[in-house]
Amino acid sequence: MLDISLLDFFHDLTNPQLGFLLRAVGMSVVAAVVCGIIGCYVVLRGVAFIGDAVSHAVFPGLAIAFALQGSVLLGGAVAGATVALLIAAFSQRRQLREDSVIGIFFAAAFALGMVIISRVEGYTASLTSFLFGSLTGVSRTDLTIGLGVSLLVIAAVIAIGPQLNAVCLDRETARAMGIPVLLLDAALYLFITAAVVISVRTVGNILVLALLITPAATARMLTNTLQHMMLISAGIGAAGSFIGIYLAWAIDLPAGATIVLTLTVIFLLIWALSPLMHSAFRKESH
Repeated sequence: MLDISLLDFFHDLTNPQLGFLLRAVGMSVVAAVVCGIIGCYVVLRGVAFIGDAVSHAVFPGLAIAFALQGSVLLGGAVAGATVALLIAAFSQRRQLREDSVIGIFFAAAFALGMVIISRVEGYTASLTSFLFGSLTGVSRTDLTIGLGVSLLVIAAVIAIGPQLNAVCLDRETARAMGIPVLLLDAALYLFITAAVVISVRTVGNILVLALLITPAATARMLTNTLQHMMLISAGIGAAGSFIGIYLAWAIDLPAGATIVLTLTVIFLLIWALSPLMHSAFRKESH
């Protein structure tokens, strides 16, 4: 049973003493929008594994940054970008399947993170929020950086969208057309890294894959147009994140897990209703 009504939740969002709650909502919505957009490429290319790999690749970066008392977000971004570029480079050889390369670097990055954890005192207590998400972990600086990074990623996607679409649809044809597949792969992986890094504060890097995949997969059932898919995915992600944080706040649940479960419920509802919606649409068109 909900201990806090939706009206009370909106009142809490305007309470200066609960500023962390508004920042958490802002960061989760911003992250959901950019994850929803980038996730469409991940779903269409069938490389969901890359999201999982990048989310774990930031792990050693967080640990190193913590050990050096630096910015954990910057550390995660550097580590994630490094692994993303390595995956993009190594997967260009046709003898190697992309998912195999992803698996290799995913395991290596996570293993490196485990080694670093074993050597850093106090790591577990201080960085648990990065694994599972936290409502109180978002600072004003995090929110500002997250918003700025999201706007840059969205602008970049708009700028190189046609080339990214071509690579996603047919890599070999794109190569034959002279499209720089390696550079576009690297760009997509860096976009995924950015989306993952700004999401770990509220969702946590263990669950961030759901923010990339679930809204995009849900949107895929509703449209065949990439532009519409991106808009719907971003909307579903934002709505699911807002509702998830409300439920987490009202029932005292983990924020990241509640957001993921909310998005999963939306996916299941659309999965159940989409055949009926498509049937109704066909009848109207006739």
